[in-house]
Amino acid sequence: MQQFKERLEKAIMQTDHFKALSNQIEITVTPEGLRIELLESKNGTFFDTGSTALNENGREMLTMLAGQLKDVPNNVSIEGHTDSQPYANDADYGNWELSTDRANAARRLMQDKGLRRNQVSRVRGYADQRLRLPRYPLDPSNRRISLIVQYLDAPPPAAAEPAKNAEGASVSGPVMNTRTASAGAPKH
Repeated sequence: MQQFKERLEKAIMQTDHFKALSNQIEITVTPEGLRIELLESKNGTFFDTGSTALNENGREMLTMLAGQLKDVPNNVSIEGHTDSQPYANDADYGNWELSTDRANAARRLMQDKGLRRNQVSRVRGYADQRLRLPRYPLDPSNRRISLIVQYLDAPPPAAAEPAKNAEGASVSGPVMNTRTASAGAPKH
């Protein structure tokens, strides 16, 4: 993982445009694998502010990362995170939906740009439940996309918990609505 981290850092620093964004990219080796975090700034670095639309920086960075990751055998999980500022554009759409939809937007683009369909092991939205800077819940860097290049011997994703109805009883069948799925995402 350390060698792959160095390879990614070198690829970022070889391009002037990416080098200018390097303060918004954090790459660390963790117990889960290699964590690549694309941190937002006040004005939006990779996504349009308050939107699931990737801007030019986001499209270019995720395209480059897809090119680097497509040839490795490792699975990748993708997480979306927000800050604690309530999403105010729609009463039926909040930080849970935004974080999940941004993670899915990243997944779609990366798969379109070469990431294998079966390479993505999970996509999760955490809203503001895993703040990067808990002491500063409104800091823009809490808004981020995390790509985790998992170790090859990583355990398979835990089985999904059964969906529950309003009374808490289990219901069968897959949850198809992103909003429903993200609202019940585990907070661990």
